[in-house]
Amino acid sequence: MRHTPADLVFTGGPVLTLDAARSRATTVAVTGDRITAVGHDEVRELIGPKTQVVDLAGKLLIPGFQDAHVHPVSAGIELARCDLTGLITAADTLAAVRAYADAHPGQEWITGGGWSMEAFEGGSPTRDLLDRVVPDRPVYLPNRDHHGAWVNTRALTLAGITRDTPDPADGRIERDATGEPTGLLQEGAMDLVGRHTPRSTPAERLAALLRAQAHLHSYGITAWQDAIVGSFGSMDDPADAYVTAARDGSLTARVVGALWWDRERGAEQIPELVERRRELSHGRFRAGSVKIMQDGVAETGTAALLGPYLDACGCATANTGTSFVDPAELRSYVTQLDALGFQAHFHALGDRAVREALDAVQAARETNGWTDTRPHLAHLQIVHPDDIDRFRALGATANIQPLWASHEPQMDELTIPFLGEERAGWQYPFAALLHSGATVAAGSDWPVSSPDPMEGIHTAVNRIAPGEKGPVFLPAQRITLTAAFAAYTAGTAHVNHLDDTGSIRTGALADLAVLDRDPYAGPPEEIGATRVLATYVGGHQVHDATS
Repeated sequence: MRHTPADLVFTGGPVLTLDAARSRATTVAVTGDRITAVGHDEVRELIGPKTQVVDLAGKLLIPGFQDAHVHPVSAGIELARCDLTGLITAADTLAAVRAYADAHPGQEWITGGGWSMEAFEGGSPTRDLLDRVVPDRPVYLPNRDHHGAWVNTRALTLAGITRDTPDPADGRIERDATGEPTGLLQEGAMDLVGRHTPRSTPAERLAALLRAQAHLHSYGITAWQDAIVGSFGSMDDPADAYVTAARDGSLTARVVGALWWDRERGAEQIPELVERRRELSHGRFRAGSVKIMQDGVAETGTAALLGPYLDACGCATANTGTSFVDPAELRSYVTQLDALGFQAHFHALGDRAVREALDAVQAARETNGWTDTRPHLAHLQIVHPDDIDRFRALGATANIQPLWASHEPQMDELTIPFLGEERAGWQYPFAALLHSGATVAAGSDWPVSSPDPMEGIHTAVNRIAPGEKGPVFLPAQRITLTAAFAAYTAGTAHVNHLDDTGSIRTGALADLAVLDRDPYAGPPEEIGATRVLATYVGGHQVHDATS
């Protein structure tokens, strides 16, 4: 071992390396932005008079977490607006809207979002409820999954939406028995009102990014993939915030931006994406991915299924969900993008959307050969058993959001009854994907759900959400604690082409997190209580829970 003193040494382990050559260690040395030694007492020889020594005192050192699918800027903006996250009753939700409106009398629109479908009967709140608390100003509030928006009568009037307004091709205006709009807009119909809401300013977007970055660092997250870089519905393009932060050094995380594929256009947008990739990539921000939203969500009947949804009586309906991009065109687009070195990042939730995305990856492989574009499919709520092995065969990463794989009202009341027993049993097949040899990455989709990786890891291991007692959701799909950690570290590092991160090994970047305990030493039902004490990016501390 060389004896040039290190800048930083972590000792008193344990250390979870997630390196196949050495799974555990007790001491890690860092010089500059790189890990220079991993081992045990012998590494302490690198401690010099100026070395910063961190005594782990039995706490776990891990590679920094990475989020494979997240929306930090929109989350940061929502945190500063009418934030309804975590409210589970109609009364609490409406009280929060009223309180926000009363506290901001000068705001032309009331915006924000994050309300839970479970708070309202059938998951469908109405404009009348909003009219009672905010009658004089337009209100626009996307729900928790951001695939639907709740608006009041004033907003519908300003947008010119009446009983005669047709549904857009990629969305639906919910209507009552007389044909009048109820105030709930699904998918592409959100934009009918969303386009009228005030746009955020560049300063607001930058502040939102930095607010979100600090929040993500507090959970040990050192890198992520922003799943929409572009304008979509009421979501403003976060690109300028990333470029500004990358250039002035305030972007401390490593970020890949997934450029938004406009589903109302075709291949003519590809040259624009090439130019955006060139213009936006700078420093720690790279815009090398393209986000294609292939379908919607199961709760609203817009996830694309191979067979029909059921009705409340258990009978087949005429609805099989929506494929936003024609499958044949999707294969062509992905093949062209792959040839240009773009990574395809699919939103694929229903089994038909998953198959269509895999078919597109297969078409690209057959035409272009096996390139290092690392396509990935996010969400994967329903995967037909015939498609499990295709992930490994095609080199398509399974990008999972583990927090969704549990029993909760949105699953039990708004999803399972409308899928049927067999198809409901195909949901979130984490273990099956791992056993097939697929690469698995993990993310949160924040602000849809909590960005805390330890909550996701808890759910992946237990198939029960933190703080809940059961029942277990499809117990055969539980995965090990190590596999869950790997998905949030090495798996997402692979997706992000950050090959010198994701594990603790000599020569890797010193992107690290210190947990307040070793979750391996406690029972599985306590995993979610784990907290992050410190986070480091390139050996530089970006979060300190004690400060």
